[in-house]
Amino acid sequence: MPLHRCTFFNSFGYNFGIYEGNLVTLNTIKQLFYGLYLTNSFGYRLRKVSDPMEIKRLRLAYSEAQLDTLHVSVKIDNPEKLPQEGQYLIVANHRSIIDPPIIEVALKHTKIFGPWISKKELYNSFFFGLFVRNAGSILLDREKSQMSGFFAETKEAVKRGESIFIFPEGTRNKTDRALTTFKEGSRLIALKNRLPILPVYIKTDADKVLKNALNDSKLEQEVTIVIGDVIDYKEKTSLETLYRKMFSLEEEGSLPK
Repeated sequence: MPLHRCTFFNSFGYNFGIYEGNLVTLNTIKQLFYGLYLTNSFGYRLRKVSDPMEIKRLRLAYSEAQLDTLHVSVKIDNPEKLPQEGQYLIVANHRSIIDPPIIEVALKHTKIFGPWISKKELYNSFFFGLFVRNAGSILLDREKSQMSGFFAETKEAVKRGESIFIFPEGTRNKTDRALTTFKEGSRLIALKNRLPILPVYIKTDADKVLKNALNDSKLEQEVTIVIGDVIDYKEKTSLETLYRKMFSLEEEGSLPK
């Protein structure tokens, strides 16, 4: 059976950003299995850790290992704008499963750290669940009518001196537009916790970078991110509007060539 028609590989590839219908090469399978090994081995190590700084260290080590394996480096376009410490709601666009490692590596020399907001599907995922549950995440279950538990967890994280990371689009953007609609929850998290908002824009199409890396194990690639101006949590203009304006993203604009 051709690899690209195998149901298992389609499912496996989908979870790692390689969608059904694409040809899955032997190099792709090798990279995917190693990615799975890294994710679960670090997830197991994190299960035994409670110290926030050790969680930060292991999360960064995992992120660097994943990107090194893919031969992907991270460049900050305007590093002078990146705060070195403080508490923020870090918001970023989302196209690929390697977006969190990209952001973790970009912030490696700062003291900014905290939980990622993760959707329920990732908590229960065979591929990512062990890591997500133990790496410092706050579960967002959109099916729940009551969100008091969720906001209580964000408040506890802020009390510990941590920041919060979120993708306001809510899921990966699989369109040809630079950005999809933001969910309202991001602004509420900032408002309820009085957190200034730090916008981060992953300028490079990380999904394309991942696919290229899985198809060519020797290809060296660079992902560029841009740091935005910090937004006051009391700002009344919609977060999506501010984000689009800050990074010059047209309302219906397509990805840069």
